[in-house]
Amino acid sequence: MVSFKGAHYPKDVILFAVFFYVRYGVSYRDLEEIMKERGVSVDHTTLNRWVARYSSEIAEAARRRKQLCDRSWRMDETYIRVKGSWVYLYRAVDKYGKTLDFMLSQRRNKPAATKFFARMLELNGLPRKIVIDKSGANTAGIKAINRMLKGFGCPVPIEMVRRKYLNNIVEQDHRFIKRLIRPMLGFKSFESASATLDGVEVAHMIRKGQFTPGLCPFQQFAALAA
Repeated sequence: MVSFKGAHYPKDVILFAVFFYVRYGVSYRDLEEIMKERGVSVDHTTLNRWVARYSSEIAEAARRRKQLCDRSWRMDETYIRVKGSWVYLYRAVDKYGKTLDFMLSQRRNKPAATKFFARMLELNGLPRKIVIDKSGANTAGIKAINRMLKGFGCPVPIEMVRRKYLNNIVEQDHRFIKRLIRPMLGFKSFESASATLDGVEVAHMIRKGQFTPGLCPFQQFAALAA
């Protein structure tokens, strides 16, 4: 449950503002105007704090409450600019395009890939295979995970498939995320970028139907905070 203790605005107002920002990719100043049109006077800096404060907690709930995914995975990373420098958004979907997990990293190397794979296994169980591109870091990460699994007594390693064309589904999925964050006028810190992208990913998962069918998108987002 996400705690709203100490907040000076009602929970639904905060959740609406956060959801609108991560789902529709507006700037904070635009969102300030949108909220004012709905009778809520709130400064854009406060909206920024709400997104940074609540998006990651809601994303953590989303990771654990999403519907089961297929055991054939597609993994890739894409570039995100933060304060003039490139960082890396690790993302994974199953063969049907359902989101498995996501992680922003300042490095694109074996430790980052291994951390991401380990987190995916913790949340989604053991896959049958993982499709990656020809990245040496991702290859080394899967090999490290297979060594760990062998040490825990797992007799069958995860199959690693290195074929770029099979990864088209996750590369296409990157485009939706990039399109949403383009109007946000850039990220000023790694922490802010990570929290915002967490929220964007949750909104994208809702759009894919990975939670409660029959509820409107905002209701599904709010339910994750309950």
